[in-house]
Amino acid sequence: MANNLKRRYIMTEEEKIELSDEQVSNDAQTSNTETELDELSKLKADLQEANDKFLRLYAEFDNYKRRTTKERAELLQTAGKEVILSFLPVIDDFERAMKVNADKQNLESFAEGITLIHQKFVNTLQNKGLKPLESIGKEFNVDLHEAITKIPAPNEDLKGKIIDETEKGYTLNGHVVRFAKVIVGE
Repeated sequence: MANNLKRRYIMTEEEKIELSDEQVSNDAQTSNTETELDELSKLKADLQEANDKFLRLYAEFDNYKRRTTKERAELLQTAGKEVILSFLPVIDDFERAMKVNADKQNLESFAEGITLIHQKFVNTLQNKGLKPLESIGKEFNVDLHEAITKIPAPNEDLKGKIIDETEKGYTLNGHVVRFAKVIVGE
């Protein structure tokens, strides 16, 4: 009988070992599956986050390229703006001198020389993209003109239109660099 008990005990130990191995194997498979699912969901979340960062970065870079291209184009068009603005008073002075000297006949050659210098200077600026605004007889436009005063219009056709110009306005490559100072009829 002692042999039977010993044998049962051994079988019981073996059964315990076999039962434990099956349980361990099932538990390991379950925990491995859960771990793999957790890792998979974490990897998917990381991939989504990385994809979102990539899309934001790509859009930001695209906006940067467009902005710098636009700024570069504007810079090239208006690179000499400050220099040209500094020449505008000189043009005004030439125009005033021509008006004064036009009345004096003994200084005809002087006036002719100033006229030639003025024309050469204006042509040089026009070659750089500076263009005068034509204002007299046109409708008043706040985007192009600065009204100095209003006077009664000589006729009905000139109401709301520019009658006289005290200072010319100029554009540089299509952008207004100085508004025309005008007198408007009312």
